[in-house]
Amino acid sequence: MTGKSLDGRIAVVTGAASGMGRTHAKRLARMGAFVIAQDIAAAGLAETLAEIAGNGDRAEAAVFDISDVAAIEATMSDAIARHGGIDIVVNNAGIGVDRTIEDIDEAMFNRMIGIHVKGSFFCARAAIPSMKARRWGRIINVSSRWAQAGHHLASDYIAAKGAILGLTKAWAKELAPHNITVNALAPGGVWSRMVLENLGEEGVRAEERQVPLGRWAQPEELSETVAFLASEEAAFITGQVISPNGGKTIVGF
Repeated sequence: MTGKSLDGRIAVVTGAASGMGRTHAKRLARMGAFVIAQDIAAAGLAETLAEIAGNGDRAEAAVFDISDVAAIEATMSDAIARHGGIDIVVNNAGIGVDRTIEDIDEAMFNRMIGIHVKGSFFCARAAIPSMKARRWGRIINVSSRWAQAGHHLASDYIAAKGAILGLTKAWAKELAPHNITVNALAPGGVWSRMVLENLGEEGVRAEERQVPLGRWAQPEELSETVAFLASEEAAFITGQVISPNGGKTIVGF
């Protein structure tokens, strides 16, 4: 996946204002794709676009709430009209809060499902007609290792990420005849500034001790998996869930 192997491709990356979304957008742009970077955080998106432009690559911002279906459809329709189609969708946008079942009310639950499930569903839905027309497409959904293994908190988050795995399998079967591949990323712990703020130094070290490789993933490492799944080298891979987690699943966590 070197050089400009995605030259001429149009990619949508949601949740691209920071973290993995930003590194996914930068990596696809490095490969030659024109990136439409979505997020509700305009300031963060501006930083993402500045970093992409600083590399000599191309992108534009789409600032809206990913749970707003009308905004999704308007943005995607405009992008297709201006760029001729959409080839790659990376459904990365998400939120996560550790809460007990009793602490999750209806509004919280709906917000979690709206961002993760509704956002992913309708972003893909809006792009699929142009992918079918081109007989080429890549949909990459970001789930979580917790959707596979569970967790002692955040059941609304896990439900949403589990639904994304279901969508991945269903879409892979439905869209295969159109040469559209659909895969999911289910990462383990990914380092960010918020990790240290939320867990503290001892919490960070405790998590690292549970990982055979002894550390957190860097966002850029996850973006290499996204880059591979978006590439021609992954043309025969669909319906799969790839879980970069430093070996954590092999020790039962």
